Order: sequence, then C-alpha cells, then structure tokens
Amino acid sequence: MPGAKPDAPALERGDELIPPRDQAPPAPRPGRHGVWDRVPYLLAAALFLAYAVVSVSRYRRMESRSWDLGIFEQAVRAYAHLQVPVADLKGPGANILGDHFSPVTALLAPAYRLFPSPVTLLVAQALLFAVSAIPVTRAATRLLGRASGLAVGVAYGLSWGIQRAADFDFHEICFAVPLIAFSLEALLRQRWRAALLWALPLVLVKEDLGVTLAAIALVVAVRARRVRPKAVPYALGVAAFGAVAAVVTLTLIIPAFNSVGAYDYWDKVGEGGASAGALGGLDTKLRTLAWLLIPTTGLLALRSPLLLVALPTLGWRFLSGDDHYWGTDWHYSAVLMPVVMLALVDAVDIFRRGGRRWLREYADRLPACAAAAALALTTSLPLAGLTEARTYEKSGQVAAVERMLERVPDGATVEANIGPISRLTSRARVFWVGSARPVVPRYIALDVRSGWTKDPVAYAEKLHPGTQYVAEDTAYGYVLLRRA
Repeated sequence: MPGAKPDAPALERGDELIPPRDQAPPAPRPGRHGVWDRVPYLLAAALFLAYAVVSVSRYRRMESRSWDLGIFEQAVRAYAHLQVPVADLKGPGANILGDHFSPVTALLAPAYRLFPSPVTLLVAQALLFAVSAIPVTRAATRLLGRASGLAVGVAYGLSWGIQRAADFDFHEICFAVPLIAFSLEALLRQRWRAALLWALPLVLVKEDLGVTLAAIALVVAVRARRVRPKAVPYALGVAAFGAVAAVVTLTLIIPAFNSVGAYDYWDKVGEGGASAGALGGLDTKLRTLAWLLIPTTGLLALRSPLLLVALPTLGWRFLSGDDHYWGTDWHYSAVLMPVVMLALVDAVDIFRRGGRRWLREYADRLPACAAAAALALTTSLPLAGLTEARTYEKSGQVAAVERMLERVPDGATVEANIGPISRLTSRARVFWVGSARPVVPRYIALDVRSGWTKDPVAYAEKLHPGTQYVAEDTAYGYVLLRRA
C-alpha cells in the first residue's frame, strides 16, 4: 500500500532468513532438519563417553589430585543414608554445609545408594558436563545455522575449562554448568521466564553463585526492556533475590552449620588478601583472561552483554589472595565456558545483522576457527589421553595397593592423605591426616612415595602421642599402619 511502513529487512543465511532482533525467529517445521535435530544430543553422548573415560580411568590409576572426591563422597554417602552430610575429611563431624553451601549434591544420593562408589560421582559429573553441550549447540544452530552451530558445540565440548574440570576428580560446580547453559539458551531465545527459572537453582549449588544468578537476571532485564517490558520487574526481583541469597548464605546459613560459627574462606580475601589478590599475580590473571577470550571467541564475545555473567566468578577469583584461583588449572573456569561460548554466539549474530563488512566476515569464520583451536589445543589437554594406551591400563602396582587397603575393615576409622582416600571413603570413616585429632584412628594409610617421611610409624605416633602403631602392610610407596 502507498505510504505503508515497509517490513524490517531480513538478512539471508543460506536457504534461511535471519529475522531482525525484535522479531521472534520462525518455528521450525516438523521433520525439516531430520538428523540435524539430533546432532546436539549425539554430540553430548560422545562427550559424555569421553569425559567419563578420562575421569574414571584417572581414578582407576589412583591418580587423584586432591581430597575433594573423598569429601563429596562422604557427604553424598550420608545423604544416601538419610543422615546429616558429615564430611570427616574436613574435620571430625564437620557438616559439609558449613564449608560450602551445596545441598544440590543430595540429588546424587539415589544413584549412590544403588552404586556406592566414587565412580558414581565421576560418571554423574561427566553426564552433567556433557548435557550442557546440548543447549549451547542448539542455541548456536538456531542463530548461526547448522554448520556453525555444530562448530560451536565442538568448540564448547572440547574447551579447556570443561576438559580441566572433567579431569579434576569431582566438584559441585558440575551442576552449575548445565544450569547456566540452559538459562542463557533461553535468554537468547527471548524466553525470559525460562531463563530466570533455569538460573534460580544456582543458589543451591554454591554460595557465590547467587551473584551469578543476579548477573543473569540483570542481563535478562536489559535484553527484555524493549521486547517485553513486563518481564523487567521480575528479572530485577530475581537479581535482588540472588544478591540477598548470596549474602544470607555467607553470613547466616554457612556459619550456622560451621563448628566455629564463621565462613572459613573469608581469609582468602581478607587480612590483606584482597589487596594482595588484586595486585598480585597480574601476569597469571592476564593469561587466564587471554585463554578465556582468544582461543574460544577470538575476542568477539566482548561485544555481547552475556559476558557480564562471567564477572562475578572472575571477580572473586582475581580478588582472592590464593594464587590457585588465578590460573587455568583445576575446575574453576568450567562455569565460564557456557558463558563465553554463548556470548560468542550472540556476538556473531549481532555482527551478522549489521556492522562493517570485515567484521561480518570475521564473525562468520569464528565458529569454525574456535572449533579448530579447540581441536588443536586438545592435543595438550586431558582428552588427549583417550589416544594413549596407558589411560586404560591398571598397573599391577595399583592392584597391590588396593589389596593392601582392603585390609582395612568396613566401618573402621582411618587417617589418610590424598592417595588412599578415594579407596576408603565408601566403606570406612576417613579423616585427613593433617586435621584436628579428637579421634584416634584404628588405621593410618599414607602415600609416602615422595619420601616426605622416612619413618611412618614414628610420624603416626607423633600425631597421636601415647598411641602405638605397627606397620600392617606396605606396597609400592604406600604404607598401612594399625593401632597396636
């Protein structure tokens, strides 16, 4: 009609049309994509198998790197028997909710009751990480097309942050990763309520994630203000809830369960920790930021407001005085991976709709480049072990150590260091060898391969004055002592 306002233009992408930002994408026709609809799920299945093999194989080789697997097994074991989640490794009778507030781990109790083993936790973690690839791949496919969507899914599944976490025993953040991924997928689909609902359980995963919930809700408010203004008050309410939940958890809930009535980790940022953390290790922090933004997103994620969701986690890590939080090892960057990858998807979509030609071309190529970078980096990351025969081997030395530890009766009290812990927590009451000692254990199991003590018996009797211990058995640098 003459004088009628023309429709907003749409950009072409192959045989599809990209609607403008304020217009919802068309619903896919049933059966249109066929096998492509299953690609996110097939990718997740492959990733689950890879993650599970890497983590379970490490357990079989007795190469655990921390006591976390033992701590979480003690808590989940207690939940499985409808008991208070005591983790004796944190101190005799210590309630795990007084250390970190992670009641979400109770969801593992039914599976653990059926399969009482630390392997249950490792497999569950692998499954949760793999499931998080589904929303990332779906969001990328919907916005960028099939090939780019698959490339982003591969780049995410092989990202260094997820690989490091899958290789690191077990940690409660495995629940946060899929929650964040599903929340941000819903956000990119302009499903504001779903985005908020997916993010709400983060307050039950770990105490600091209430602030991450607030950040997600604020991004929802910003993105919804023009498309659906009615959603803004709800998003702001959720943001306030997340912030208040974090404060209440840190100052009231955790101290209530803690034996000394305080949060044990304030000293990480207190008493000079904050200034030391903010000013120290700048080179390490810059390298971590580079790893987060360059191989994964080519810096393009900086264009997306979704990247704001990463700020709370980066903030507490970089303000800490503990240098373990600053780098790229361990599991600390896993929750950032769905954020940066979906920020990349959002940014590519933004640049495809406008901007300079060279930026559009750069954005078009980035998903494939991110996948290529992830594949190349994997040669030096944990999943590279899938190609090595030793990954699947259980040495005779490990079998001998396991036979030695089987001499500990079920239900016995044991002090142990990292090596023996995960072989004992499913059936004995295990304490950390360096913790407070109101309980005199019947057994002490030690990994002394590094030579840190030349006389384990004398060491044990020094820990427990007036108690005599004898060497029950030894095997390849491990020693089992029994109270005389």
